Amino acid sequence: MADSESMSVRYFAAAADASGCRSETLALPRSSTLADLVAVLSDKYGSDMKRVLSVSAFLVGEELTRDTGRVAGPAVDILPPFAGG
Repeated sequence: MADSESMSVRYFAAAADASGCRSETLALPRSSTLADLVAVLSDKYGSDMKRVLSVSAFLVGEELTRDTGRVAGPAVDILPPFAGG
């Protein structure tokens, strides 16, 4: 991808289980949104990941968000709901 950048993605709890890893680096177009990331990860890891992502929050820089229209940035943490608060 000529107009792509590396995005570091860290997975926690059920997201780590669905991906089989704790982190990875992906190449996505520069202005990719969290919705674009969700689509890529759902395609890559299947229905379990899609379900986890549908209830997850995303940490982008210092901002915790569920707004998938937000531009993703160079690093995203995927935070599913945690049991016990």
